Amino acid sequence: MRRKWSFSLLAAGMMVVVAVHGRAVSATPPFYILALNWQPAFCEMNAGKPECRSQTKLSFDAGNFALHGLWPQSQRLRYCNVPDKLRQASAEGRWRELPVLPLSVETAAELDRVMPGRRSFLDRHEFVKHGTCHAVPDAEIYFRDSLRLLRSINASPVRELMNDSIGNWVSARQIRDSFDRAFGPGAGDRVRVVCRHDGGRRLISEITIGLRGDIPGGERLEDMLQAAPSVRPGCPGGVVDAVGLQ
Repeated sequence: MRRKWSFSLLAAGMMVVVAVHGRAVSATPPFYILALNWQPAFCEMNAGKPECRSQTKLSFDAGNFALHGLWPQSQRLRYCNVPDKLRQASAEGRWRELPVLPLSVETAAELDRVMPGRRSFLDRHEFVKHGTCHAVPDAEIYFRDSLRLLRSINASPVRELMNDSIGNWVSARQIRDSFDRAFGPGAGDRVRVVCRHDGGRRLISEITIGLRGDIPGGERLEDMLQAAPSVRPGCPGGVVDAVGLQ
């Protein structure tokens, strides 16, 4: 029988963060990292994972950024008030053992589409490790906030650049410039590009985006990008991978 997440008392007999719809005073970081995968590149190195075995050219993640996670920053803002047993299961990759999250039908359905790693229980891991430290440590709110931000990126010239460049090389400068066009001058300076090597190819596998602001309060992505500190661009560029092993 699958377990449901309890925000008051877990089987271990320890208290976890209470899921209140007000602000948790001890977990209100002003700075976040939004991590978005380019899933075809991830699947080149992880072909055996369920989300990669099921990926096709018609999948959402074939031409859109996929949700990895939304991470409150600082070393202290991980596993907030999470019992050791769950912390260990999360850290060791035993994500199936983590409690089922109490998500609405609508949120769960959207996550199924835009967060392929949910097939490997990535959503449980991300909430236990990072969502418990969100300004409102509630699974539904944490993922609604994450989805809102992802939608904004995928509706922008950033996604258009990646989708139009599948099979070709794209530089970090091009990606950052596309953020400037979408969200205002300087927005791209808050973006870091992550690459992975696949044989002789260097693939863009992820972008991380710095945000500072009131995410649960609905603050605009443009404003949160402008308020965040600048970061180094990371990988100088790579191939935008297509679905399937190349």
